[in-house]
Amino acid sequence: MQEERLKILLQYLEEEPDEPFNIYGVAMEYLDRKPEKALFYLEKLLNDHPDYVPTYYHAAALYFEMEQFEKADEVYKKGIEIAHQKQNIKAYDELKRAYRMFLDEIE
Repeated sequence: MQEERLKILLQYLEEEPDEPFNIYGVAMEYLDRKPEKALFYLEKLLNDHPDYVPTYYHAAALYFEMEQFEKADEVYKKGIEIAHQKQNIKAYDELKRAYRMFLDEIE
């Protein structure tokens, strides 16, 4: 995480708090070093912008890493459904693949 980039993204978020890309950018900056903060922003996206497809892959993966398997399962399924509805084939395929790997891991 580069502090300068995070500072800029937080400024964008302050200027446009309802822009999902700004929330997503902040979440991605926190993902590796402060996963609990990343999860805060990812959950904000899931709740406030449920149609923002990129959220689902990272949120489900983070839930899996935090051993919140039921939540990961729920988010993968919802993401697959939303990607299908929005006809986002690439995201749909990526989420299906990730979900299959998730199921293999938890069995």
